[in-house]
Amino acid sequence: MISKIERLRIKDIWKNEAYDFTPWLRDNIDTLNEILDTSLSNAESEQRVGSFSVDLIAEDESGNPIIIENQFGKSDHDHLGKLLTYSSFIEAKGAIWIVENPRPEHIKAITWLNEETAFPFYLIKVEAIKIDDSDPAPLFTLIVGPSEESRDVGEIKKDIAERYGIRKKFWTELLNKAKGKTKLHANISPGQYNWVGTSSGKRGLNYNYTVRQHSSTVELYIDRGTDSDEENLDIYNKLLENKKEIESEFGADLLWESLENRRACRISKTINIGGYKDDDKWENIQEEMIDTMIKFEKALKPYIKKIDV
Repeated sequence: MISKIERLRIKDIWKNEAYDFTPWLRDNIDTLNEILDTSLSNAESEQRVGSFSVDLIAEDESGNPIIIENQFGKSDHDHLGKLLTYSSFIEAKGAIWIVENPRPEHIKAITWLNEETAFPFYLIKVEAIKIDDSDPAPLFTLIVGPSEESRDVGEIKKDIAERYGIRKKFWTELLNKAKGKTKLHANISPGQYNWVGTSSGKRGLNYNYTVRQHSSTVELYIDRGTDSDEENLDIYNKLLENKKEIESEFGADLLWESLENRRACRISKTINIGGYKDDDKWENIQEEMIDTMIKFEKALKPYIKKIDV
């Protein structure tokens, strides 16, 4: 027997766009990656743009900001204007408009923008569905995306290569400095992405450095692989039982994330003195990241050793 999809009112899942849907999407940004073939991460909600607030700002795999504007009901000129204004204000590298009912004129407008600029615009339709007696679920459909024919591929590749080059230079300097203080990342080669990492000595438990445009992080990333959700959470909870002792040894609070609806878990500390775009501060940023990682590993190491995996 083949069941039929039943479409529901969008508010059967999220009663309010700003207070329910936007926070849900922030915490489930991977749902967009699946339909757009992107690698969005680090989504943050209600970011100020002048006197306004952007629904969401995420980062692509190069650390570039991506605007996400959400709208229940029919698409309108006001939200299209916001999408353009916010994108220009923060110098975004892409924009996503998620709407319940996209009108033909706005589909045409987004299509035209993709044809006339190298800036990628996405228009996505969101619906609420269920099958038989299942729980309600979201359904995202890509209505319009950037056209390969309309892009200047050479310029995009040049831009990506430049960003990759900047990050590789940043990691080269950091890893060279780190070798003089710790052996933790001594055998790691600098890469072009926004993170570098090494094993803690336990499979799937990695000490990572990450760098964004204007901030950086040290983290323990817990991911034992496919179908390891319960195992990851069990390891995380064993460490969480020693939160007080770990943070006391570290000397500051840490961010503990079980990352619900995702396979992995994470413990981290963010450093807000700058990122890879702040090249005049690189030396201070790198030294702070290394010193933080040394304290971070020292605080966690005894408790990781006790975990039987």
